[in-house]
Amino acid sequence: MVSSRQLAKIESEEPSLRLAVLIDADNAQAAVIEGLLAEIARFGEATVKRIYGDFTATSSASWKKVLQKYAIKPVQQFAYTTGKNATDSALIIDAMDLLYTRKFDGFCLITSDSDFTGLAMRLREEGLTVYGFGEKKTPDAFRNACHKFVFTEILRSTPAAESADPATKEKTKKKTTKTNATTKSVEQKPKFPEAFVLTALEQSVDDNGWASLGVFGSYLTKLQPDFDSRLYGYKKLSDLVKAKKDIFEVEERQTSGSNRKVLYLRAKN
Repeated sequence: MVSSRQLAKIESEEPSLRLAVLIDADNAQAAVIEGLLAEIARFGEATVKRIYGDFTATSSASWKKVLQKYAIKPVQQFAYTTGKNATDSALIIDAMDLLYTRKFDGFCLITSDSDFTGLAMRLREEGLTVYGFGEKKTPDAFRNACHKFVFTEILRSTPAAESADPATKEKTKKKTTKTNATTKSVEQKPKFPEAFVLTALEQSVDDNGWASLGVFGSYLTKLQPDFDSRLYGYKKLSDLVKAKKDIFEVEERQTSGSNRKVLYLRAKN
C-alpha cells in the first residue's frame, strides 16, 4: 500500500518536505485556518503544528474553537508585562529548538509581524526553506526574508449555506454577492506587474528564447517572494500565462519518455 507521503513524492516527483508550522495567534486570523493548512499541504507535510498566544484572553477565543479540529498544539504564553509581546519570544525559542533537532526541511511562519524577520533569515542560513503567511499589511522586510510568502486574504473561503432550504440558500447567495461587491469596491485587485514579469521571463529563457513554466515560476518567486497569480484573479500561474495572450506565446511540449506535457512560454513580439 502506498503511503500519502510516497504518493505526494510520485505526483510531484520530489520528496515531500517535513515542515514545522508555527502560528502567532496575536497576528493571525483563525478564519483562514482551513485554507492555510490546505496551502501548506501543497508544499509538504505539516509534521509539527503549534500556535502561540494567551488563550485566556478574549481576543484568542476564535482560535480556541479550531485547535482541536485541526490538531494544532497550543502553547500558552501569558502577557507578563503590558506592552511587551512574550508570544514572539516563545515562538522564536521553540523554532530554534526545532531547528537543532535537524528533523525538518522547512518552516511555515504564520504572522504579519516584522519581528520575525530575523528568525526567517536565521532559518534560511541553516539551509531550510521558509514559507511566510500573513496579511497584506505585513512589512516587506519579513516578506522578502521568506523563500515564498502567501497573503492570507486569498486563502479565505466563501461561507456556504448550511441549510438545504432553497429560500435560505437564495438569501445567503444574495447576501454573499452584496458583501463581495462591497469588498471589491473597497479593495481593488493590484495592477498586474507586466514589466516585472517580462523581466523575470527574460532571465528564465533558454538559448531558443523559451522558458518552461516551472523555471519561470521559480524565478518569479526568487525575485519577489510574495508574487501570487491569485492576486490577479488566476488560480494557477499556468492560467495567468494562458490568459495573457497579449504578452505571452505558449506551447505544450511532450516530455520525452512519458505522456506528461510541459507548458513553455516566451514573450510575444
